[in-house]
Amino acid sequence: MQNLTHVSEFQLMGFSDDPVLQLVLFGIFLSMYLITVLGNLLLILAVSSDPHLHTPMYFFLSNLSFNDICFTSTTVPKMIVDILTHSRVISYVGCLTQMSLYVLFVCMDDMLLTVMAYDRFVAICQPLHYAVTVSAHRCALLLLASVFLSLVESQLHNSIVLLSACFKHMEIANFFCDPSQLLSLSCSDPLLNIMVTYISGAILGIFPILGIFFSYYKIISSVLKIPSSEGRYKAFSTCSSHLSAVCLFYGTGLGVYLGSDVSYSPSNRMVACLMYTVVCPMLNPFIYSLRNRDISSTLKSILI
Repeated sequence: MQNLTHVSEFQLMGFSDDPVLQLVLFGIFLSMYLITVLGNLLLILAVSSDPHLHTPMYFFLSNLSFNDICFTSTTVPKMIVDILTHSRVISYVGCLTQMSLYVLFVCMDDMLLTVMAYDRFVAICQPLHYAVTVSAHRCALLLLASVFLSLVESQLHNSIVLLSACFKHMEIANFFCDPSQLLSLSCSDPLLNIMVTYISGAILGIFPILGIFFSYYKIISSVLKIPSSEGRYKAFSTCSSHLSAVCLFYGTGLGVYLGSDVSYSPSNRMVACLMYTVVCPMLNPFIYSLRNRDISSTLKSILI
């Protein structure tokens, strides 16, 4: 046991200790990070530069892209620096800061994906009321509500860790300050840790997923009533990108946070975390641009 007053740093876990493999990982992670940042910046530029894309759907998409840049920047640069310096140490304050930002941005991703499902539900199921229901004022309110819930979730984790009087040891079995790892290391009441884990799971997982399922249940019911196959295909195509992003994000994220320590070895947990902290933000611009003619044409005009 180490008293909180003596805690000055934590030791993070790396993917490999092999110097040759570390160079390969450095190149891979740096490339993925640059692709993520550039891809999402291009998506934001495309939406902001084309007046035809100034709609609620693309408003939320551009905010998702901005959030993905912040999300991946919370963990990946530190991991890249650690590989270069052969040091996996992070200060106590730095760890708490990274954890708070990580929870904030992952929760924002979660909220934005849910809001985007609601946007598609209104567009397909209530097209005549779309302009009123998803007005600019309502979009701003939905975004502010997402930010507020994300801040509450972030500070909840931060408060629990700060209340802990000691830690079992200083080694975090992940490449960043994983909130679930810090809770398991803290000497706070186990019941309190369990409550925080499942409250977070409800806020980040259960309620948003139920909202997304309900939206897509209504969307599918409405689309199946369209008589022409071309009309059904056109309606479904507007949702396919969002559905792909949702499956990728929740499939990896919920597995990490609701899975038990028995089910996930540290290496498996790190790979799963890598999927939704690095791979998901990197793939989102491709998912939304390759399946969307409006974004594709705008990007072509910008790049050519």
